[in-house]
Amino acid sequence: MNGDHPEDNLLIARAFGAPEAVGSEMIGVEESAGVWRISDETGARELRVAWPSGRITQRPQIRTEVVRLYQDACAKLGVEPRDEHGATPASAAVPAAAMSTASGAAAAGSADATGPDATAASGAPDEIPPFSRLLRESTWADHSDSEGAGFMERIMRGEGSLDDYVALVAQHYFMYEAIESAAGNFADEPALAVIHPVGLARMEAVEADLRHLIGEDWRDRIFALPAVARYADRIREVADAGWFPGYVAHHYTRYLGDLSGGQYIARRVAKQHGFAGPGVEFYAFPLLGELTEFKERYRRALDQLGDRLTAEERDRMIAEVRDAYRFNTEAFVDLARAAERA
Repeated sequence: MNGDHPEDNLLIARAFGAPEAVGSEMIGVEESAGVWRISDETGARELRVAWPSGRITQRPQIRTEVVRLYQDACAKLGVEPRDEHGATPASAAVPAAAMSTASGAAAAGSADATGPDATAASGAPDEIPPFSRLLRESTWADHSDSEGAGFMERIMRGEGSLDDYVALVAQHYFMYEAIESAAGNFADEPALAVIHPVGLARMEAVEADLRHLIGEDWRDRIFALPAVARYADRIREVADAGWFPGYVAHHYTRYLGDLSGGQYIARRVAKQHGFAGPGVEFYAFPLLGELTEFKERYRRALDQLGDRLTAEERDRMIAEVRDAYRFNTEAFVDLARAAERA
């Protein structure tokens, strides 16, 4: 939604509670409603819009409900919906290739971590979608499971403690140390220069945040939780095997999430805890330029990578993306347990 069709967010906001909205971004999913952050002449606020079918109980329902909200908003405002959002429910419109790869299945959709992507396939039934869209549609439910872990929900709602946030930043250190040190294994891959420019690297920023949050002795005061240690080990295993698509699977889930839903987390945490730079530097990408444009370049690189892969190799990479989301969910569970013990 936020990355591919931001105008849909604005239509929904204007149709269901904010007729004068000039900005709208989907920021959350609840059982009874979707949550948008909108801005109008009164300022910025949250807007909850009830799902057309009532409460949802399964994550694959999210996509269908968002499409229905878009269709209802178009009808209410007298706007002609795009052909891709015709009468067919979104769950039925996903290409067969995507459905065969995922048992459930984004950003913000998928790794963009920006909330549900309401884009459905269009064209002939045999048309193969761009690989970036196939990744997104095939892993949406897995992405939602990751985002929906209770620990992250508290942080995104502004209900988590400062200690919760510090613990999250500490685990980021171990995740990104693994993924950024592994990038050197693929220096000869042309795609790496596109998806991993200097301005994307996070280690310097996360270290600065830890110094601000913990102190100069931060290295002696943090350790990887078991799930995060397993996560980092898997990233290194994939890189040591020289499997570039597998490395990209982890890269994709981490960085596009930081560039999408991560931006909302930064605003929420900065407001809650009074940070103005130090403390949330991890989410700042001043050298990348316009983030939307960079994400588009990233998706084009994914599409080109997909064109190089066989159907079996694409399926294997999608499976690795789903594993990456599972590692994320397990990390959040470990963080929640550690918070309970503190």
